Amino acid sequence: MSIVKRFPFIARFQGTPTAYVVHLSRGSVVHQGVGQAFWFKPTTSALSEVPVVDVELPVIFHASTLDHQDVTVQITATYRFADPVLATQRLEFGTYPKTTVTAPSGQEQAAAILTRLAQALVVADVGTRRLDQVIGDPAHIHAVLADGIAADRRLRDTGLEVVDLHVLAIRPEADVEKALQTPLREQVQAEADKATFERRALAVERERAISENELASKIELATRTQQLVAQEGANARRRAEEEAAAALIAAQGEATRRGLDVEAEAAAVRATGEANAAAIRATGEANAAAAAALIGGYEGVDTGLLRALALRDLAQNIGRLNVSQLTITPDLVSKALAHLGV
Repeated sequence: MSIVKRFPFIARFQGTPTAYVVHLSRGSVVHQGVGQAFWFKPTTSALSEVPVVDVELPVIFHASTLDHQDVTVQITATYRFADPVLATQRLEFGTYPKTTVTAPSGQEQAAAILTRLAQALVVADVGTRRLDQVIGDPAHIHAVLADGIAADRRLRDTGLEVVDLHVLAIRPEADVEKALQTPLREQVQAEADKATFERRALAVERERAISENELASKIELATRTQQLVAQEGANARRRAEEEAAAALIAAQGEATRRGLDVEAEAAAVRATGEANAAAIRATGEANAAAAAALIGGYEGVDTGLLRALALRDLAQNIGRLNVSQLTITPDLVSKALAHLGV
């Protein structure tokens, strides 16, 4: 902010680098520029200061579309005073001498000019288009504003220049906006449901694949178990067959050995029997021969005599006989005595 120091009959002005000062003395420009410092006579001088920095102006206003729908348009314009000297001639930027009349400052006037111009351009354009066209094409409004501001003569005559322009929002009334958002919201919800369904379907497909893998693993395991059981059974049968064959061979060997032993025993028994039979035959033959010889000695001897001899032998050997009772009849004694000649 500039500084003005007053002294008797004279004053000193000290400017800033962000303000353009215009010093008029008796209606003529004596000093102008930024960062000026000079002496001046208070009684004959007038000072004006114009900011040379960029000023950002937010603007919000309402407009009605062709289908009678109210929309709210929000824009931001950045402007500056391209011709400060011209601006001091059209707008209120006086800093010295101060007046008692309260009037809008030059910046307030410039903001009002830009606001009314932008509103007029947007309202005129929005009134020729439908709501869906307006809210769906903010670039069109930006182009209308840019072309209208560039072509406006008053801005040029005031020394204003718009250096940047943005259309921030174009919104209908709340209930209309909600109604317009419903299809999109339903579409988004449908897409979300679709994504959820696809995710669930993918999860089910993965679970099915996992279940199929598990089932295939179980089938493979069961098949291998069956093969293992069959192989174990075959091994057991082969082992049993080998053991049976070995047992058969052992039994056959044992039977052969026992047969040989039996045959040997039978041969020995046969040999012993034959020897015994031969001995018995020899003994029998000897006994028979002795008996025959004895009998031959008694050949021709009287029967009575033989009986008497038999009784004598019996009497001699009676003690060695286990005879508890002997019965001799008179006839037997008479016959024996008769043969003896008594």
